[in-house]
Amino acid sequence: MIDIRRVFTHVEHIHHEFGPRADTPLVRGAIGAVLTNPFAGRYEPDILPMMALLDPVGVDMAHKLHAAMDVSLEQIATYGKGAIVGADGELEHGALWHVPGGYAMRELLGWKGGRVAYTQGVAEEKSGQPANALSIVPSTKKVGPPGAALDVPLTNINASYVRGQFDAIEVRVPGAPAADEIVFILAMSTGYRVHARVGGLLAKDISKWDGLR
Repeated sequence: MIDIRRVFTHVEHIHHEFGPRADTPLVRGAIGAVLTNPFAGRYEPDILPMMALLDPVGVDMAHKLHAAMDVSLEQIATYGKGAIVGADGELEHGALWHVPGGYAMRELLGWKGGRVAYTQGVAEEKSGQPANALSIVPSTKKVGPPGAALDVPLTNINASYVRGQFDAIEVRVPGAPAADEIVFILAMSTGYRVHARVGGLLAKDISKWDGLR
């Protein structure tokens, strides 16, 4: 059921957005895996078996993306995920990525609960202290033609209300997805927009450790 044709990785270093040059550039990265869609061209009522099979795909992609970004895990501040479904598939096929994609990055960044805890929303270690990667992984998906672009949202890994880290990265894989394929995407960055200055919660002021604030 899992047939990967291509893996496409994109990393960018943003030094400025026509303002002062940043002391440290913002690093944003995304990885897209192009898979055959086993449900293309037909309606399949039971698509859940594929979700569990995608778990190792997500874990492998998360590690490859981190390696490509060439930063420490401690520098990863935001994440997001998405899917582009080829024209012979349906939007719900992209939704199969919600658990495997989110779980993979949260585990990489210090989530301690495992897949079952992730699915159930459990967010504490046995010590009672919050684990890392508490916030929900933002997501988007669409049905599109080969070369379609997707703006993948990014938010802080521990508090969704860190306003200066609201961002998105445009992802496209040239020539994909074909009508019978899906592109599954993971994205991460090292933090604030280069010239963030619209106020709101700062990452250093996170206090509730509830995934929001």
